[in-house]
Amino acid sequence: MTATTLIRIRHVTRYTYAEPVTFQPHRLVLRPREGHDLRVEEMTLATTPASHIVWSRDVFGNVIAHAHFVEPASELEIHSEVLVRRFLDDASAALPKLNVEAYPLEYDPLEQSVIGAYLAPVFPEEGPALREWLTKQSSPSTFESVEAYVLHLAAALKAAMQYQRREQKGVQSPAATLALGSGSCRDQATLLMEALRQLGIAARFASGYLDCVATRAARGSTHAWTEVYIPRLGWRGFDSITGDRCGPRHIVTGTSHHPRGVMPVSGRYSGPPTAYEGMTVVVEIGEEPETPPAA
Repeated sequence: MTATTLIRIRHVTRYTYAEPVTFQPHRLVLRPREGHDLRVEEMTLATTPASHIVWSRDVFGNVIAHAHFVEPASELEIHSEVLVRRFLDDASAALPKLNVEAYPLEYDPLEQSVIGAYLAPVFPEEGPALREWLTKQSSPSTFESVEAYVLHLAAALKAAMQYQRREQKGVQSPAATLALGSGSCRDQATLLMEALRQLGIAARFASGYLDCVATRAARGSTHAWTEVYIPRLGWRGFDSITGDRCGPRHIVTGTSHHPRGVMPVSGRYSGPPTAYEGMTVVVEIGEEPETPPAA
């Protein structure tokens, strides 16, 4: 029997400016991706100042909201609230043991043209630094499966890297993250993704939310991790911040071959460069009681 839980996610992003500025269209990747394990029950999305919101689906299958603003302001607030139902199927947990895919992986010829986008490095010039780091880890050929190897790398990053929350745009390069020994979840997800691509393992960047102590206390932010494509098993998530596989606590809003493709909020403004003062992000996650059926 499949158990289900209802959770509500409240996500508020606020930008402040020293004077009123004009906002260009903003791209919002905030709606969770639905599938056999998650369903969106309801969602509200509002902005201050007001905007006209147009929904679309991008080439990666992500649902995107495009906010078109009609008036200038000195503060921009984007408020998303979504109720999702998670499906927890214990029977599927044993499925990976039935299909052990060892390294190197062999991808179906029908999938090759798509897989290529997830094998091409985003930072090709940093291949030597990544390969040097990989030589310090155990060889993938010594593991029973690619899953076990990627889990090993995620755990190695958790042990070696210091988590640092950053609100700046973009991601650090993998070489910078290795040199600093620290980075945000976005930085470390990019590092793991790029390292796997050096080995011919298809990987993509995933953005979303993590149901954890911080988000339960309304002190959380958005989250990012790495997903790996394994023949017959599909996309599997690995989180270098937790050092473990992704599970029901990870709620994905967008996936892409490039970290820039699924930034939760992206857009520009017209006004003096010095007008920008700062940004704050708050994510809160909580369980919702089930509504009893009508008599």
